[in-house]
Amino acid sequence: MFIIFMIGCLVPSAYALDGADVVLSCSFVEEGGGMMGGMGGGGLFSRTPATLVLRDLPVDPDSDSALDSVTPFDPPEQPSADDLIFEVKGSSVEIPDAETLLHADCNEQEVNCEISRYIPRGSDPDAPPSHFIGSLQVEGGGISLTMVLQVLTNEEATSETVPLIQSKLEIPLSQSGTLLTEVAFVVFSRSPSLSAPLGGDAQLDCGFRQQDSSPVGELGLEWRLQHRGNGRKVLEMSTVAEGEGEGAGPTVSPGRDGASVDPALAVEEGNVSMSLTKLKVVDEGTYICTVTSGTFQTQQIVQLHIAQPPTVSLSEEMVVYQDEPAQKLSCHCKSYYPLDVQVEWLSLSSSEAEPIEITDGASMTSHRQHSDGTYSVTAHLMLRLSAHPPGTSVTCRVGHQAQRSEVDVSTTVRLAPETDDSLYSIIVSVLVVIVGTVFFYQVMGGAN
Repeated sequence: MFIIFMIGCLVPSAYALDGADVVLSCSFVEEGGGMMGGMGGGGLFSRTPATLVLRDLPVDPDSDSALDSVTPFDPPEQPSADDLIFEVKGSSVEIPDAETLLHADCNEQEVNCEISRYIPRGSDPDAPPSHFIGSLQVEGGGISLTMVLQVLTNEEATSETVPLIQSKLEIPLSQSGTLLTEVAFVVFSRSPSLSAPLGGDAQLDCGFRQQDSSPVGELGLEWRLQHRGNGRKVLEMSTVAEGEGEGAGPTVSPGRDGASVDPALAVEEGNVSMSLTKLKVVDEGTYICTVTSGTFQTQQIVQLHIAQPPTVSLSEEMVVYQDEPAQKLSCHCKSYYPLDVQVEWLSLSSSEAEPIEITDGASMTSHRQHSDGTYSVTAHLMLRLSAHPPGTSVTCRVGHQAQRSEVDVSTTVRLAPETDDSLYSIIVSVLVVIVGTVFFYQVMGGAN
């Protein structure tokens, strides 16, 4: 479990602005085959406890957070070369939705935190580490951040005091025993998971921030979809068109009809969110938003779920017992996604106060998949006069994750109307008289 502590500014002179410190319990991740750039995926890897300190995150003074009720980050009294404390100083790069991190603990949300070495493009992989990458995810729908941390010049470099060297990274530490860094580049998503209906539209949120000195002219963007082991490029954008020099306008190359980004927002505001229209089942999956700017390249993951509720109907508006003592009732659940659907039968007679679940005589067909990827299924129920007398209300209740609540469709059991015996006798008598009269006149006519 990852722990988050919120600490603020008790001493006004220590903080020029209204701000608070966030201390996160993290894991420093190393790949088994040697430290590589990025967050380290695949192969063997090890985890070492680490701490990430985000200094002076901006806080709304009018919010519910009372800064005078918390304390600022307190470095260890006895710095240790074995401690891994990444201290992120205030920088020109804004950390989006910092309030989410500040309130996570109070909202009982966990913050997952991982840090690993990062090698910028074109850098010497054998050189001492100068950059790290940190991944933060607020569970329960909060923001997801991927930050490139740039090591700052050691504040003790010009001092006569020999700086403490971190035992694992072999990097000089500050006088307080922390590794001083700043955010050089960050890619984020405010909605790392979303659900959209079949045939509808969706916007996959992704953005980035970078230091003012970063070369915007080399901005690149790629959106890819990964689903069930298959991957494909959905959209690509570059600020330099092929065959043209620098300064040319951004070009967007969608790999799917209806995929788009706003190039102006991407360049001017760092908003690289992608819009998708007319969603299909095949659009569901894990989308990877990769942003490249200068020597930095990192990504954010957005999960898109397609959810389509079933159309529910009964085969009979009213169940009428005829000559047979049993009748078959069917409940049709059509065109839903994803696969899982729950169907149950309930009955309520005039003598009962609450509906009773019916299991005897219930069955279900196998799922049928349509060309658009949706599914259908039919549930059957054999109703018997002895168990479900006239006046009984029978309900098919259907549950599916795309529905806010369960859907009920109901019918009522009836008896076929009985034919009156006396009326039947009269009709038969009349028919006999008519037939006899016709026969008599035919005979008499033949005799004449």
